[in-house]
Amino acid sequence: MPAGTGSRHHGIELRHHPRHPADGPAEDREGHRHRGRCLVGRIRGRHSRRDDRCRRDRRRGRSRDEGRPAGRHRRRGSRQDHRNASRRGGGRLIVVDGSPALSVIIVSFNTRDSTVECVRSVIDDAGVADVEIVVVDNGSTDGSVEALRTAFPQIVVDDTGENLGFARAVNRGVHQATGELVVLLNPDTVALPGSLRALVDFEAAHPEYGVYGGRTLTPAGALDPSSCWGEPTLWSMFCFATMLSTVFHGSKTFDPESLGRWQRDSVREVPIVTGCLLLIRRDSYESLGGLDERFFLYGEDAEFSIRARRQGLRPVIVPEAEIVHENGGSTSGSHRKMAMIMAGKTTMFRLIWPRGRARVAIGLLLVGVFVRAALETATRRPRRTWSVAWATRADWLPGYPHAESAIFGRPSIREEIAP
Repeated sequence: MPAGTGSRHHGIELRHHPRHPADGPAEDREGHRHRGRCLVGRIRGRHSRRDDRCRRDRRRGRSRDEGRPAGRHRRRGSRQDHRNASRRGGGRLIVVDGSPALSVIIVSFNTRDSTVECVRSVIDDAGVADVEIVVVDNGSTDGSVEALRTAFPQIVVDDTGENLGFARAVNRGVHQATGELVVLLNPDTVALPGSLRALVDFEAAHPEYGVYGGRTLTPAGALDPSSCWGEPTLWSMFCFATMLSTVFHGSKTFDPESLGRWQRDSVREVPIVTGCLLLIRRDSYESLGGLDERFFLYGEDAEFSIRARRQGLRPVIVPEAEIVHENGGSTSGSHRKMAMIMAGKTTMFRLIWPRGRARVAIGLLLVGVFVRAALETATRRPRRTWSVAWATRADWLPGYPHAESAIFGRPSIREEIAP
């Protein structure tokens, strides 16, 4: 399709932009040290000290650049200087042909403090003049929009006024973005230094993969494996139904969706890169039609990766791209979250598989929920997440859009999916 033209997918117009040529290869990047809560603390401390310095400078009536070393805050070069610079030549991400090389899309919902910290980490990692940041706020009531616009007047903050769900909000953000590369980033994450750079460098050196993810850590510094998963199969669903995936957690045979005990510490192709950190070229995203807006929350990123692989892309993990992920910042209540996860799974099965296979998978999913609910009751566990999921199965079993209406008690405008 010619540059500047667009297409529509599930009610959203997607614009197509020309692809810019990559510059030379970049290899042998230095490995990251183990980071955890102490590193996040240092990041927060740096923000605090910087903010204190800025406030002190304002009281003294001088700008941020006055009295600073010229090497750190010198005036940026011309557009031609940027075009002549290597995209991977060290330093910061650059502007290409007057547009940012990278657009970071963040979808927030009542995560004010986490989103502010997430945006700060992106700015510190890449430089605000080099990266376009688009925050799509799904009708937050905690002052997120005001806080973001006050703290970062240079970024785009789109107040939707309602909860559109993740897929619609991401597509809306991509529609507004102008970068040739797009990164999806969760609001409850902190991008560790060099992470965005690592993704951009790897994509430029290895454009054949098409979809790129990273490595996620918990706030305590442990591995959070949720940056990528294996593709669901009838065998993996059988293992879920029979508890084999729980008894043999991390087994390549009986828990295949976990990808074994791999620590996400090496470059590796994976079936699914999740939306907490995902880089893709804009033209690839648009040619795939974006995220499927029939999803509300959970499952849309898995379906997107599966769809991308079927179109010839090869999702890959870049271990140098690390983020700290708090997990579930936009989702209130474990019971509601579990219902949405289950609805996402049943919706995905109906989209990626023929009707008969999808029905078998959903049946196995239902058996697995029942078995776990029965165990919760038998062992008298105080937390009854699976018991509630079983009791509310009529809400999530049909998938979206029915689940959205049932879980939130409101009508849905999403397109029905054939049972």
